[in-house]
Amino acid sequence: MAKNPFKKNPDTDFKDIEKLDHKEAEKQVEQLREAIDYHDDRYYTKNDPVISDQAYDTLFKRLQDLEEEFPDLQSPNSPTKRVGAEPVDELKKKKHTRPMLSLDSALEKSEIEDFIDYVDRHIDDETEYVLEPKLDGLSVEVVYENGSFDYGTTRGDGTTGEDISENLKTIGSLPLQLQHDGEIPQKLAVRGEVLMSRSGFQEINKKRVNEGKEPFANPRNAAAGTVRQLDPKNVADKPLDIFFYEMLQADGWEVHSHWEVLKQFPEWGLKTHPLNKKVKSMRDAVKYHQKLTDERDDMDYEIDGIVIKVDDFSQRETLGTRERNPRWAMAWKFPPKKEMTRLRDIVVQVGRTGMLTPVALLDPVDIGGVTVSRATLHNEDEVREKDVRPGDKVRVVRAGDVIPEIAERVKERGKERGKPFSMPDTCPVCDTGVVREGAYTFCPAGLSCRAQLVGHIIHYVSGDAMDIENLGEKIVQHLVDREMVKDLSDLYRLEKDDFLQLEGFAEKSSQKLVDAIQRSKKPELDTFLYALGIRHVGQHIARVLARKYQDLGALRKADFDDLKQTREIGPEIAESVTHFFKEKENQKIIDRLQNVGVEVKSVQVSESDELKGLTFVFTGELDSFTRDQAKERVEKMGARATSSVSGNTDYLVAGEDPGSKMDDAKKHDVKIIDEKEFKKLLHDSGG
Repeated sequence: MAKNPFKKNPDTDFKDIEKLDHKEAEKQVEQLREAIDYHDDRYYTKNDPVISDQAYDTLFKRLQDLEEEFPDLQSPNSPTKRVGAEPVDELKKKKHTRPMLSLDSALEKSEIEDFIDYVDRHIDDETEYVLEPKLDGLSVEVVYENGSFDYGTTRGDGTTGEDISENLKTIGSLPLQLQHDGEIPQKLAVRGEVLMSRSGFQEINKKRVNEGKEPFANPRNAAAGTVRQLDPKNVADKPLDIFFYEMLQADGWEVHSHWEVLKQFPEWGLKTHPLNKKVKSMRDAVKYHQKLTDERDDMDYEIDGIVIKVDDFSQRETLGTRERNPRWAMAWKFPPKKEMTRLRDIVVQVGRTGMLTPVALLDPVDIGGVTVSRATLHNEDEVREKDVRPGDKVRVVRAGDVIPEIAERVKERGKERGKPFSMPDTCPVCDTGVVREGAYTFCPAGLSCRAQLVGHIIHYVSGDAMDIENLGEKIVQHLVDREMVKDLSDLYRLEKDDFLQLEGFAEKSSQKLVDAIQRSKKPELDTFLYALGIRHVGQHIARVLARKYQDLGALRKADFDDLKQTREIGPEIAESVTHFFKEKENQKIIDRLQNVGVEVKSVQVSESDELKGLTFVFTGELDSFTRDQAKERVEKMGARATSSVSGNTDYLVAGEDPGSKMDDAKKHDVKIIDEKEFKKLLHDSGG
């Protein structure tokens, strides 16, 4: 075979593609593919690259350009296909070449001694063992035909798995073409473990927390969830790796031991774990187990034990297998981590209201049977009080047995600590300058902050706001993730075909949701104000503002002093409302909402205000009104509705099953009326 010019000291001064004939292009494509596979092997498997990243990128770009210019030279196993193929509707099932068995596992040393004793009793010759870290990832089968990647599947039920070929292709350490100088098996089926590094896991969780999403519980869940995506492009940029540890089939290749297999794999470009070890005694296994127990926190991959395998294949045949487990291998698990873990990073999460909350990202730890990978730190003062920093060992508890919290830092003598945490001066998502209120920090950007967008939309479409049915959190998240909705106004631009792109939508359900969105275009002013999610503006304050200003345009022009003069509007609410309507991005979004047809109805206030000056409290369940509807009725007639009874309360309206407010009303000598009397009062007052 001719020497490949792109393997060592590659010449990247390429001839113009336009000047290449087809034969020259074909030869260069073959050489580039072979060279890039070689460099991937040096980088991912052998950790010994021989060219710079810049030179690699140049070779890769040249191959992309050639394949684009000469489409007939494209190949499904070209390194350029790692970027991800087209999405699929579902993952198809595929039968394994050989059953992928699970392993018996043990926690106690005595159980491993029993396993070794069983082997000794059934094998006359000396037995050697291979020790491997028990990788905590997703088990897969990968099949090669004549050295080229054919397909890959999940383990599934051990007999049949899901075809994840296109997703596996995006993993840089998985060779699409085996490295070889001589003969290779015509068909080679191998078993491997897809993993996500701890550092990559923390980066993904950091991004998810910043976006207001639930983080993954552990790297295994993150790897499994990523590899089983329907769209390979969502897998291509994720920090996945793969280690190979078992041969399932190798046509025409004669091999006698597992250790021979593990030695051969890297020669083909199949990555194996550097801590694999061949030993002869139980004492060696105990030392290996203890060593990895001590070192596992410092590894960049999660391992949850070690695997002990009989090395010789003929001895394996003698020992045989049970229905689901081989008798020649055993997993020795580590004791689960409890309470104590490592704090890897402190990130800042931005909620719907704009509140910035520090969140601790942890090495996954078992707390009461639940795997915990993050804990709230509430605010900057708490972080400083507990003096926790990235890299610290911490004790974690579940507050109220629900929300994980860091109880304390565990001091480690002689260990250098990370830098103290401090809140950012700008929002970590939209870069707007933050504001501080007491112990808490807020991003004031509101509707223009992407981190707040999903929460804002969910609030905007809720039943108490614009009341858009069937537009739930999951759908909203998909719309934002796909950038189909970048602000509230984009909701009204959605068409039936947009929803048909989302999983679970058919023609009828898509049209139904579009119709529901369009029906919300004419809200009352108070409903619209509440839907906007302005800080401190709940339903009651929204009604107060609507009655005072009556028109959206008038409220948008109101200044701080005028707002502060309004009954029930204090400085804090006045500041929040003023800031919201002065924010340029918020102004643009409201303008866009009006441009797409949202018509906010002005409020008509009765001149009589028959109930002006009266204060109502409601308790129990009413037949003809919801609690909010009853409050709205009296407020539109000039009265005030409060949630608690005091000496200033004029009426307590009592429905079915009233609560303790009845006792409070009697204590303060407040008049108690039932629903019938309440309706008569409204009627007599013109309401």
